[in-house]
Amino acid sequence: MPDDMTLPGNLVPASPAAQPAQPRDAVTVVLLRDGADGVEAFLLRRVKGMAFAGGMTVFPGGGVDQRDADTSAAWAGPAPEWWGSVFGVDPATARAFVCAAVRETFEESGVLLAGPDANSVVADTSAYADARRQLVDREISLAQFLANEGLVLRADLLRPWANWVTPLEEPRRYDTRFFVAALPEGQRADGETTEATDASWQTPAEAIQHAQDGRRMLMPPTWRTLDEIGALGTVEKVMAEERSVEKIIPKLIRDGDTIRVVLQ
Repeated sequence: MPDDMTLPGNLVPASPAAQPAQPRDAVTVVLLRDGADGVEAFLLRRVKGMAFAGGMTVFPGGGVDQRDADTSAAWAGPAPEWWGSVFGVDPATARAFVCAAVRETFEESGVLLAGPDANSVVADTSAYADARRQLVDREISLAQFLANEGLVLRADLLRPWANWVTPLEEPRRYDTRFFVAALPEGQRADGETTEATDASWQTPAEAIQHAQDGRRMLMPPTWRTLDEIGALGTVEKVMAEERSVEKIIPKLIRDGDTIRVVLQ
């Protein structure tokens, strides 16, 4: 990410609230695959006019909600206690983060990080189209869906990456845990979500170049994450990367019609 990154001034109110908003827990999943020119990330361009990050290009993700606290799902991979130690939260909260990550990835991309048992993953998710709609409409929890289909949540297919908190100056704030995951063999990411106008696979270099050319808008966490995975070059190296996850809270400084982003 450039040291002098700026954003349009209209993204943040000219007069921030006297008391910063309490950040809401959220998750983001950087879905990866190896392409002809190196590692690629799945990116969504959010619908303009959305209350948060409208028009921005982002990774799949969203808020953690009550559904994600359902503990009835079969689980494979690192225990909630391990995830809690990584993100600095209790095991129950950490489990909800992982469930939210799997749920949001499925809702927004059609990619499902689950399988019939602890050593397999589904290869075709089209049979679960109705359940995907029910998840989007909040009619069922991820745990209920997995139990109904006899599937096991594969927490081992996710890796922790970062923890970004929306700047104090923003009216809507999120405490977002970033995960990385490789696209399972046989599955495809479709981007069929009402929250995005288009979806595509891009190398980090291509996505960043599009941002520099004005064809995309990237938030600081997205830009920095693309930089980091691009430097590693392959899905294998990204998934093997050992990360120390600490909260990052950018500071926004208004400079005329633009906002300068400073990483503290």
